[in-house]
Amino acid sequence: MDKVVATAGEAVADVPDGASLAVGGFGLSGVPNVLVQALYERGVGGLKVVSNNCGAMESGLAVLLAAGRITRVTGSYIGGNKEFARQYLAGELELELIPQGTLAERLRAGGAGIPAFYTPAGVGTQVAEGGLPWRYDGSGGVALASPPKEVREFDGVEYVLERGIRTDFALVRAARGDRHGNLVFRRSARNFNPLAAMAGRVTIAEVEELVEPGAIDPDEVHVPGVFVQRVVPLTPEQAADKRIEFRTVSG
Repeated sequence: MDKVVATAGEAVADVPDGASLAVGGFGLSGVPNVLVQALYERGVGGLKVVSNNCGAMESGLAVLLAAGRITRVTGSYIGGNKEFARQYLAGELELELIPQGTLAERLRAGGAGIPAFYTPAGVGTQVAEGGLPWRYDGSGGVALASPPKEVREFDGVEYVLERGIRTDFALVRAARGDRHGNLVFRRSARNFNPLAAMAGRVTIAEVEELVEPGAIDPDEVHVPGVFVQRVVPLTPEQAADKRIEFRTVSG
């Protein structure tokens, strides 16, 4: 029952080249930076990543992206990442760009064992009709485009069929976690982390505060330990390392 692993390097030691990863975080909030750095140090490549965005300010997944370790991204937002745009337009990586709410539900559905669902988001656009450029050929042409998806009408409204997402591994960051893998996220860091944690066949959580079983009220648990296989306690320095993307002041 004790799922604690001493180091991030040990926790990701069996992640192979070509693995698929669901990664929590939104911008700079709730990003499992320590686990991502451990993957980078291992030299793992050919990764297929599912995440809202692919890193920001040269942190998080941007570390793996800059090193050429990512071959495919399923996400919702790539703005503000010039290296991502360069690799995508140069045909160096594949991108499946989907509506943000659809991405969230695809992860949740995969974790809940639901193979597919219908949603109105994307009906009447290339999301449903196909033709979105997944990969460019490096010369401005499209080497691979998205296929059309099934569209069905319910009560006079059209919906597009979307598949649930399951990945080989999931990397998340939690504010608190116990030795059984029960996790609690704090405020905006709750973003995609619970959904990513559910979608991974092997889920690895870095936690800012490790507590003993029973210390977390069951009503406060955001992700039950049944979804988590490994827990990595962070050092105080690692837990305190939280960047701010846009500093603002009011007066």
